[in-house]
Amino acid sequence: MELGIKGKRALVCASSKGLGLGCARALASDGVDLIMNARGVEALEIAAADIRAEFGVEVATIACDVSTEEGQAKLVEIAKGVDILVNNAGGPPPGMWTDWNRDDFIAALDANMLAPIALIKALVPGMMERGWGRVVNITSVSVKSPIPVLGLSNAARAGLTGYVAGTARQVAGKGVTINNLLPGIHATDRAVSLDTAVTKQQGISMEEAQAQRAATIPAGRYGTPDEFGATCAFLCSDHAGFIVGQNVLLDGGAFASAM
Repeated sequence: MELGIKGKRALVCASSKGLGLGCARALASDGVDLIMNARGVEALEIAAADIRAEFGVEVATIACDVSTEEGQAKLVEIAKGVDILVNNAGGPPPGMWTDWNRDDFIAALDANMLAPIALIKALVPGMMERGWGRVVNITSVSVKSPIPVLGLSNAARAGLTGYVAGTARQVAGKGVTINNLLPGIHATDRAVSLDTAVTKQQGISMEEAQAQRAATIPAGRYGTPDEFGATCAFLCSDHAGFIVGQNVLLDGGAFASAM
């Protein structure tokens, strides 16, 4: 299916690997020119070169930390006039509620709530003026089903979800949609980090930890960055203009709900 976005420009944050890279690749496969961002220069440039070679689209790169005001300013400068914004940032570390102090919460909010809001505020007005735009925020299944050891992520991403719920309905009339993608466990570095923590806590192998987690997922496996990216690309497509302020689960059925 043609998505109707060939020739559009997209800023995809934290896109050198994992879910962000899956989104960048999916958009590029439909002819979208990219601005890719990550903190690490080497991985970012390798990912960008691969996408240029495979899909023939223009790819600009900017290595910076999206959670900082300096990083956000750099991204806004290079991303002026983009049609698509994919917000993404690495999640806070796991722990227990007794572990976290104010600085931990501020860091989580900066990365997973305030950074996306800053980019939305900077880039959506231009989309509204042009009468078309798409924003997709990568959040987490934890906003629907809180994960005890990810309390920092639960809090920050739930805050962003609340912000989007109101904002999306204020800009939809100008042709701009804002939606959230809620990943469960996918085969990324984040999953490796979480599974490594389980191996240490329970004294089991990585294979055992992964099998244990996969058993909690009705699909019986981890998701892939490619299938996640394909869903992101659809939400960014011309066909998704009537999808507004939604939280789309990609968790293999792990969150059980009738609606």
